[in-house]
Amino acid sequence: MDFIVKPLGQFLYFIYNTMAFKNYGLSIILFTFLIKLILLPLTIKQYRSTAKMQEIQPLIQDIQRRYKNDKEKMNQELLKLYQEHKYNPASGCLPLIIQLPIMFSLYWAINQPLRFLLNKTPEQVSKLVEYVSQAMGKSAIMASREIGVLNYFNEHISEIANVSDLLKPEELIDLNFLGINLGLVPSFDTRLLFGAQAATYLPLLLIPILAVATTYISSRMMTPKAQGKGEKDAASSSASSMMLIGPIMTLLFSFQLPAGVVFYWIASNVFQILQQLYINEFVIKKKGKKEATGK
Repeated sequence: MDFIVKPLGQFLYFIYNTMAFKNYGLSIILFTFLIKLILLPLTIKQYRSTAKMQEIQPLIQDIQRRYKNDKEKMNQELLKLYQEHKYNPASGCLPLIIQLPIMFSLYWAINQPLRFLLNKTPEQVSKLVEYVSQAMGKSAIMASREIGVLNYFNEHISEIANVSDLLKPEELIDLNFLGINLGLVPSFDTRLLFGAQAATYLPLLLIPILAVATTYISSRMMTPKAQGKGEKDAASSSASSMMLIGPIMTLLFSFQLPAGVVFYWIASNVFQILQQLYINEFVIKKKGKKEATGK
């Protein structure tokens, strides 16, 4: 996926050097908002598709019940229903299909900043990793090999002269944001949380907490409200499960990925919440007013 990762990585680095004033956390926030803003029309289309699906769900269930023993007739009736209501079952998938490669690509860009942000060759990356590994031993890399290199030289700036042919001082990316090192992985390890590195690792716990909270709020807001009792009974169990699965998965990943990746997820959730408020106010209410007035 280099053809996607490299442009996104370079775009993130451009934001870091210009609009974000070399603030790593701010650059991730701005990057996320710009990407989500570009995808906003598709997201609105996705929500409308989901809302339409909720609207015709009772009709779909009725067809499935009446023709449960005749699959061919069931498919014909469902197709007719979709055409009558101008609903395309695949239309809600397009935004997700587009967003998934972006999300995975950003993960690699954040996880391999030397290669995708600073545009270093694999040979240069290997030499830098080897230098840091020899300097610090087995505990050299805390999050990923490349993030570990940046963490090391940010803490030992004078040693960058030893690798001046591979890395320049002006190329260094400061991974700290509001006192949190976004290049590290949050941990439950009590030796890190209450030992000599407590000042570094305790603030990192804010990242999983915020990630779980924003994931839950975002999931809850994005779930369209059921229109009738029958629909509520059919959808409530599934909706409740999804609203729990998302935060649980987020919590698990938050302690396995560099905080910068999870911070992107937090920023994405915050934008999603703001975006949903916009949809509720200017898309759903506007549609409701038109239906009420018949215009």
